Amino acid sequence: MPTPKKIATIVTEYRRTSHADVIVGKILEGYMYDGKEKPNLQVVSMFVDQVPKNDMSRNLAKKFDFKIADTIEEALTLGGKKIAVDGVVIVGEHGKYPTNEIGQLIYPRRRFFEETAKAFEKFKKSVPVFSDKHLGPVWSDAKWMYDRSRELFVPFLAGSSVPVSWRKPGLELPKDCELTGAVGLGYGPFEGYGFHTLEGLQCMVERRKGGETGVKAVTCLTGEEMWKALDDGKFSKECLEASIERAPTNDKKKYRELTLKSKSSGIFLIEYTDGLTAAAAMMNGLIIEGDGVGFCFGGKIKGEEKARDCQFYLQQPDPYGHFIHLVKAIDSLINTGHSPYPIERTLLTSGILDAVMNSKHQGGKRIETPHLAIKYTPTNWPFAPEPVCPAVKREF
Repeated sequence: MPTPKKIATIVTEYRRTSHADVIVGKILEGYMYDGKEKPNLQVVSMFVDQVPKNDMSRNLAKKFDFKIADTIEEALTLGGKKIAVDGVVIVGEHGKYPTNEIGQLIYPRRRFFEETAKAFEKFKKSVPVFSDKHLGPVWSDAKWMYDRSRELFVPFLAGSSVPVSWRKPGLELPKDCELTGAVGLGYGPFEGYGFHTLEGLQCMVERRKGGETGVKAVTCLTGEEMWKALDDGKFSKECLEASIERAPTNDKKKYRELTLKSKSSGIFLIEYTDGLTAAAAMMNGLIIEGDGVGFCFGGKIKGEEKARDCQFYLQQPDPYGHFIHLVKAIDSLINTGHSPYPIERTLLTSGILDAVMNSKHQGGKRIETPHLAIKYTPTNWPFAPEPVCPAVKREF
């Protein structure tokens, strides 16, 4: 193996099962937390924004001999006068942060990236950066991060673990297929898990004919409006029901009744600029915490009799193996200096989610999104192969 690349890690908090634990923990302790197979990365510093009583970062710093930095600049320079790392991993998820008036949890992802960018500019050197989940809950933050990365020539990767998780079955839509409908199925916290649902949907629909050209409007439907839109043909019933068949659920035939009992269910209606209309369906009340969790996809290709479908399989509990393949993407980013799949995907899903939250706050208003005319061509970075890795017991 070549010499591991040195990385700075910037996290909100580091506790058991936090995103810092299941991402950075695999860099420190190995994919299976057994010290054996690991990415070609070495954590040399960590900035931790909040330190709860069950913090793990201090003990891990002693065990793995990395620096706990007081500032982000110090994490990147190791206290010196130059960028002293080969890459940066930002995990702006978990911790106690405010929620704004429309229900968006304001994690400090822009602040973390902004301080990282200031150090790059100050010391006249940029290195690859990974930022976990959506770029920012507010569109202006997400777009600023994207634009700033381009100004400083930063190889940039972000997003969910869902697109690179196991797929059951191993569905990959043919490149340049003609999609007539698509539905991403999800559950859980409306914003936090809505993002995962959107990323699962987007990694599929971006493979359609012509590549991705962006989104012209977004509507968040709740209550009876969800099923009125379905009856009116605004999104595909066949694709929705195909995705439901893949998910661990309560009575599949009663998906309307069960979701109406939940105030946190919703349909994100997404109108793409090329004419495709897709939906992200947050089916709380229907989906249960079953085998692999209920993130699924259903898509209909022109001329085919049946919709194609799959489950994005997420392993719970340890080692949360679906994060292994996200860490492998981070490893590729930092070791090659090139993002393994387009940052534009996550820029687009970040913008869609912001429009969803604004639509919901405005009572289901259709939000036009000319700013989301984002074009990109998908890559063939692989999703995780089966089988699922075995569960492990960790000692702390």
